Amino acid sequence: MQAFRAAILRFADDRSAVYEEDGLLVVGPDATGRKVVRAVGSYAALAPNFPGVAVQHFPGRIIAPGFIDLHIHFPQLDVIGSPAEGLLPWLEKYTFPHEARFADAGHARALATFFIDELLRHGVTSALAFATSHPVSVDALMAEAGGRGLRMVAGKVLQDRHSPEGVRDQTEQSLVDTEALIQRWHGVGRLGYAITPRFAPSCSEAQLRGAGELAARYPGVWIQSHVAENREEIAWARQLFPDARSYLAVYEGFGLMRERAIYAHCIHFDDEDRRLMRSTGAAAAVSPTSNLFLGSGFFDYEGAERIGFRYGLASDVGGGTSFSPFHTMLAAYYVGREGQTKPGLSLSPQQLWWQHTAGAAQALGLEGVIGNLQPGCEADFIVIDPGATPLLARKTRLAGSLDELLFSLIVLGDDRAIERVVIGGT
Repeated sequence: MQAFRAAILRFADDRSAVYEEDGLLVVGPDATGRKVVRAVGSYAALAPNFPGVAVQHFPGRIIAPGFIDLHIHFPQLDVIGSPAEGLLPWLEKYTFPHEARFADAGHARALATFFIDELLRHGVTSALAFATSHPVSVDALMAEAGGRGLRMVAGKVLQDRHSPEGVRDQTEQSLVDTEALIQRWHGVGRLGYAITPRFAPSCSEAQLRGAGELAARYPGVWIQSHVAENREEIAWARQLFPDARSYLAVYEGFGLMRERAIYAHCIHFDDEDRRLMRSTGAAAAVSPTSNLFLGSGFFDYEGAERIGFRYGLASDVGGGTSFSPFHTMLAAYYVGREGQTKPGLSLSPQQLWWQHTAGAAQALGLEGVIGNLQPGCEADFIVIDPGATPLLARKTRLAGSLDELLFSLIVLGDDRAIERVVIGGT
């Protein structure tokens, strides 16, 4: 077993933070050999229970759950910060040309290494990721993530229409490839597969129907797509699927709404859509830096809480502008303050942090597995230096409460505050 001493942040079932100023985290193997949290609490209370266990001490540091990115595009590294008038022009001018390059397995492998490096540098220990329409892009990402021990869920994009040559796939072959990738990667180590229609307008009815059939055949896999991000996109979906009650209902009609289904954005919803999310167990990946950058709109936190469906935070790189969970949490704070139907909502620092850790785990159906440091959780955590920059050090020293400390990190923190990342106890 291993033990780690520092201030420790974790979350209770009611989403509130539990904070030990001088804490001890004890990690050891469970019955399956996975490294999990065996005990956590105050150093004074726990240390006598573990005589002989070596303790790594990180004075002045904070141990916190590794961040979870609930929606990110692996092949869009070189698309970050590309100027465009909106979502659809941005896809055509930048995204699709860059994704076409992932037909080259060597390019995919090189970018997979860089991508995982960036996740870890920013303290992200688990992610739900889009690859491209090319199976080799999934192979590259899964091999790299698996080799590093990350919990990664990813999938080959399905897009058999309204897509340019180079990224457009063929209906039957895309479904054959998807099933082969499920069998190759799902459940291997800490890897999982996600059936991945890019978004409804990019998929024929036959492709969406096939995706739903695969979801029924493999109930343990995830589903991921986009919905209700941009008003032009919504109008397009309505033209293509005139019989569906809403854009979201398109996915329901093809059997793609269930537990472990994650839909990015979910901005332009009505209460019927929210009730559909709740009743099916689907979850929203809230992507505030992307939504602000592309001018798409604002996730309605009040509506999500009032109706009651799952959600968590996501970078949405490369529409999103940073891998940094601190930047994402700050953008979510702006959305809560300014972008609500009932203005003035204030998302607390604890709630923002929960959305990027335990809340994201709950959305994935992995509550109690990742995203927290309660006993039984996998030993993925980060060591945060609250003095990583002069201004951050000055501000955090003045913090008079946990909320002030966490908010200082959200506003002023970046990758420099991530001193160490521990994956599965390593």
